[in-house]
Amino acid sequence: MSDSARPLEGLFVVAIEQAVAAPLCTVRLADAGARVVKIERPEGETARHYDSTVEGMSAYFVWLNRGKESAVLDLKAEQDLALLHRMVARADVLVQNLAPGAIARLGLSADAIAKKFPRLIAVNIVGYGQDTPYAAMRAYDMLVQAESGICAVTGTPDTACKIGVSAADIATGMNAHAAILEALLARERTGRGRSVEIAMFDGMADWMAVPLLHYEHAGRETRRYGLAHASIYPYRPYACSDGAVVVSIQQSSEWKRFCGIVLQRQDLFADERFATNAWRVANRTALDAEIEPIFAAIGCEEAIDRLNEARIAWGRVSELRDLPHHNALRRAEVALPDGRRIAVPVPAGRSEGFASIPSVPALGADTDRIRSEFAA
Repeated sequence: MSDSARPLEGLFVVAIEQAVAAPLCTVRLADAGARVVKIERPEGETARHYDSTVEGMSAYFVWLNRGKESAVLDLKAEQDLALLHRMVARADVLVQNLAPGAIARLGLSADAIAKKFPRLIAVNIVGYGQDTPYAAMRAYDMLVQAESGICAVTGTPDTACKIGVSAADIATGMNAHAAILEALLARERTGRGRSVEIAMFDGMADWMAVPLLHYEHAGRETRRYGLAHASIYPYRPYACSDGAVVVSIQQSSEWKRFCGIVLQRQDLFADERFATNAWRVANRTALDAEIEPIFAAIGCEEAIDRLNEARIAWGRVSELRDLPHHNALRRAEVALPDGRRIAVPVPAGRSEGFASIPSVPALGADTDRIRSEFAA
């Protein structure tokens, strides 16, 4: 995709952002051609200091800030706040994830924006809905994961776990990105922008819809099964003589082929204890007692051959060291401030990589130019 073909070319985004959620949203906008100006404190935003893994820079910051400009402003200073307002006056989108109430103190509440900048799309990323008793709660990824109950359905029977990446932040950034695209389409029809609140907790609660519905309508709590599915079975790894393979059976026809071709036990298909998915879930221990010895007696390659013959979905349990060499991993280059290049995963939907090699901005690299461009 050439630079001129990028769908958000010409869009101007002001981002008062930090950490993961808002930067993930705006990096997707930048990838699509939007101009994103990132407002930072003099010491730099939070994620710049999480680690120094990538040639002295934070892995989080490198991941989420390619293609942006960095301007250092002191928003408590009258002149810099006035500069911000001049930028917002020319912006299409404002994205912020400051502490609750902070954006209003900057004179950019939803009401103020509607009066002064009616075409602006303002996205306010918060931890919890601002019309709930949790409005003022501090919200970080693991705290929101825990509050939402997603940790209660993740892990082993003995131990609840957080998801191993910043799931609440990532979901929030994706939700914010989608909301901006919807608002841009609406503005094409109405000529007006809108203020949108994106709460981290809302995103996680949405992900918890199935366990919630099971609980409220059937009184059934979703238990933790480690690397096995709570409500579809068999959907778990089975140990072979030289490794393990994850199998997934989701239809009666698959179950029949699995019994006959993979397990070579057609009698299991006729066993009433395993006749439906619900019964297989209820009798998972008895079912595993039948399946596990069969896989243990063969190697992974033979198991995979049988699964392929039966047209059964399967996967390997990759270690982190396997991911850099995975045949499905797509990469693109990003330039660091000193010109060195590193490879990052290509986001979904961008199979051709980036239009050009985007750069990760040094702190305040664009401050002088921004001050000149938006001078009073």
